[in-house]
Amino acid sequence: MFQKPSIPRGTRDFSPTEMLRRNYIFDVIRRNFSLCGYLPIETPAMENLSTLLGKYGEEGDRLIFRILNSGNFLAGVTPGTLSAADSSSVSQQISEKGLRYDLTVPFARYVVQHRDEITFPFRRYQIQPVWRADKPQKGRYREFFQCDVDVIGSDSLLNEAELVQIIDRVFSELNIKIIVKINNRKILAGIAEMAGAGEQITDITVAIDKLEKIGRDGVRQELMQRGIASEVIARLEPVINLSGSSEEKLEELKRVMAGSEAGLKGIEEMEELLGYLAMQPVKPSVELDLSLARGLNYYTGTIIEVKAADLPFGSICGGGRYDDLTGIFGLPGVSGVGVSFGADRIYDVMLRLNLFPEQTGSSTEALIINFGREELPTLMQIADTLREAGIAVELYPESVKLKKQFSYADARMIPMVVIAGSNEIASGQATVKNMKTGEQTAVILSALPSFIREGKLS
Repeated sequence: MFQKPSIPRGTRDFSPTEMLRRNYIFDVIRRNFSLCGYLPIETPAMENLSTLLGKYGEEGDRLIFRILNSGNFLAGVTPGTLSAADSSSVSQQISEKGLRYDLTVPFARYVVQHRDEITFPFRRYQIQPVWRADKPQKGRYREFFQCDVDVIGSDSLLNEAELVQIIDRVFSELNIKIIVKINNRKILAGIAEMAGAGEQITDITVAIDKLEKIGRDGVRQELMQRGIASEVIARLEPVINLSGSSEEKLEELKRVMAGSEAGLKGIEEMEELLGYLAMQPVKPSVELDLSLARGLNYYTGTIIEVKAADLPFGSICGGGRYDDLTGIFGLPGVSGVGVSFGADRIYDVMLRLNLFPEQTGSSTEALIINFGREELPTLMQIADTLREAGIAVELYPESVKLKKQFSYADARMIPMVVIAGSNEIASGQATVKNMKTGEQTAVILSALPSFIREGKLS
């Protein structure tokens, strides 16, 4: 029996309609990146594992898709290693490359590798797919696109403020109401230090980062499993759960962390960032959330997370400051900051809230009805004229019944149909039908481009 082919779990095909909608999102994001002077780059889908491993924490390393070495990849593996059934040891010997986990680490590698060609501060954006060997679930895929924007080679917190403004502009244009949450890893380090577990900051942030997914009891349990003493947990919880305005939280933190140099530095940075945002306010609320941790190990300062206000959805954008990610590759002391827009989650939010403009259903703006060979030279000339005017147009390939041609236009969501039979051609006109309203208008052939363009804008 014939079995339909399938694709791996956690991946998706995209239909023409879906691609047009996705491209709409990409175009909005790309345009806003470019307006702020960011430049595009691309990096390979695969990186050396030496580039990827150790940058995302223990959990991130486990989610990297490894690529088997070419040829007989088992040739160099000893029988003892195979018989020990140690997948980690075997993996190190049979795989030297992996699919990229995110765009930030490859960007840091790119900066170091091309440092002689780059003018700092270097502002780049990158829109490419990434892969994670995660368990597929709603809103979480194994292959998905990220839209990253970063500036590297500058310590200024004006960069963080600009990123928040880009976030505001992108989601305003997409009509998604958002909530922006911010924190600072130095503040988290100060909280951990105050609680008596400064050396366990990584374990603490990894656990706190799962708060929304597993709840407070789950975080408490994970902290205990990671060896965090119960008295430390008791000191952490009331600080992380502080309520009030951002300014009120910072005032309380100053009192609690008076003896923590790192914590006070984080508070200072947060006050400076909030001051910049007050100079040029953004539409969404920007909230200091002390439970925001973002589990990636390379963050060192400001961290940012964005959620849709109208849906109980995961993060749709996030990022932060990394002070020495390039140092891992031999270029120390180069600070950077960036955010990543999750295009797939943004798509899901827009679909559920019905936010896509109607015209994203089709790239074709007008269909020309095919009346047959006699009219064909004029119809082809009409198509060329419209295309030269920048209007996407199709000439139906067969001279079949009008009903079938109109049904095609309707199914393809083509907004206008151009009707030019022998009578219309003889009078130097065409009839344009608006498929949404049903209204038909006689238009002089020379005026067709401007008429269709005005109809598109109305």
